[in-house]
Amino acid sequence: MEEKEFDYMNVIPFVDVMLVLLTIVLITSTFMASGMINVSLPKASAEREQILKNQIISIDRDGTVYFNASPVTLDGLKEKMLLLDKTTPIVLRADRDIRLQVFVDVLDIINNLGFRKVAIQTEKGGDGR
Repeated sequence: MEEKEFDYMNVIPFVDVMLVLLTIVLITSTFMASGMINVSLPKASAEREQILKNQIISIDRDGTVYFNASPVTLDGLKEKMLLLDKTTPIVLRADRDIRLQVFVDVLDIINNLGFRKVAIQTEKGGDGR
């Protein structure tokens, strides 16, 4: 009986391994992309994708303000934002249980400095709670 030579290479195991690696990379990058500051976001009916490199301002439940994960005072936030170009996109992440005055103070700083590309980050939900 004569042995038949292989005419092709079986790539299915290679594809399986690559898909597993892709899954690991996607899951890891998702965890890294989410903010390091624990904020319970309010819910909205729609989500928008972030396309450009954003500057992130976070307000935690205690009312502490963070600029790109570094705690700042309101005056410190204003100083850091003075260094930015006015076309820089700003993402505002605020805990749903904060005092409204802290949120308004931060928005007032952003508005007075002339930033117009401002987004408020929310979670998808929209059930009214």
